[in-house]
Amino acid sequence: MRPGLPQWSGTLAAKAAAFITVMCCALAALLGVLVHVQVTNQTVGQARDQALQRLTQATERYEAGDTLRLDAGVDPPGLPGELRNLAVAGDRGTMVAEREGRPTMWAAGPVDGERALAVAVDYSQQARTIEGLDRAILWSSGLAIGATLLVGAFAVTRVTRRLHTTALVARRISAGDLDARVNDPRTGPRTKAGPQDEVAAVAAALDLMAASLQGKLLAEQRFTADVAHELRTPLTGLHAAAELLPPGRPTELVRDRVAALRTLTEDLLEISRLDTGRERLELDTERLGPLAERAVRAAGTGTEVRVVRDVSVETDRRRLERVLGNLVANAHQHGRGPVVLTVDGPVVTVRDHGDGFPEYLVTHGPQRFRTEGGTRGHGLGLTIARGQAEVLGARLEFANAPEG
Repeated sequence: MRPGLPQWSGTLAAKAAAFITVMCCALAALLGVLVHVQVTNQTVGQARDQALQRLTQATERYEAGDTLRLDAGVDPPGLPGELRNLAVAGDRGTMVAEREGRPTMWAAGPVDGERALAVAVDYSQQARTIEGLDRAILWSSGLAIGATLLVGAFAVTRVTRRLHTTALVARRISAGDLDARVNDPRTGPRTKAGPQDEVAAVAAALDLMAASLQGKLLAEQRFTADVAHELRTPLTGLHAAAELLPPGRPTELVRDRVAALRTLTEDLLEISRLDTGRERLELDTERLGPLAERAVRAAGTGTEVRVVRDVSVETDRRRLERVLGNLVANAHQHGRGPVVLTVDGPVVTVRDHGDGFPEYLVTHGPQRFRTEGGTRGHGLGLTIARGQAEVLGARLEFANAPEG
């Protein structure tokens, strides 16, 4: 198992670290090569000039008939063959080669009789200087790369952490928490934390969008609640007036429509209360099987109740009966029988044998005032069921059976 990385250290941080490392290595290699070449050329040039100067002095002593120094000689042992051939051909030259296990700068030139006069200058100090330089370049490059990588990683992770925080807030907003805000300290034209950067601009735009969305949703909720409240009084009067009408088919139609309007108004009021998030639970311990049977009886529908495994749950009985009643009523109204409610431990399943839920409902859940296929309804029953389930802390899932 590999050690886990923090959530904020995603691909951006990894790519930035890789980019910084590659660029540092490339820059260190380039500078190292340039320094190595420059110093090596300078060191070799100085040793070559010294060797050629001694070769000139040795040539003068040889031509004057004086004794040569120990570092000079005619065709001395160890003289590189290429350099001797060059000298015999009439040219002067230099070459670095090994002599008795030590690096030596050779300088050779022509003398009479197709022989070569050569001078050997100890090159050990210069070789050690170049090796020390190469080691210093490697160590300094490694330290520079490490330091740059640490500083770069620190700078990048600060940005990725802020982006991760912004993404978390965006997810909270999408989940319904409209009070969530990033509150980046760098938002604004210029703050104490410094000028606004691109990440702060994204955070500020997200906060502004959330505030605007929250304001519009609150206005919509207030409008829905106000309309529902205003409708209750005239509907109460209509209901009382309908009760005074003489019996007959027109009276039944009026009473039916007034009852439908009252139900719609009560549903809108319930949804507005759920939207505010101020519902309070009245918890008690209930047996799930008998509670489901009461909910089916209250719905007044021919629904079969199957208790596979009964359990006791801590819940709000009124709200749970509301959820189950709406699910059963929806199954009868928009599906086909038989409708079966099954209790299996803490899982309650309502199954009908109709054509199934629309694709949008399975994917995104119920939406108020949206129905498909010419069915009657306002899309409020399942919306209320989902809202009450959320208040209960339950999970409401919609799906179509695999066999149809």
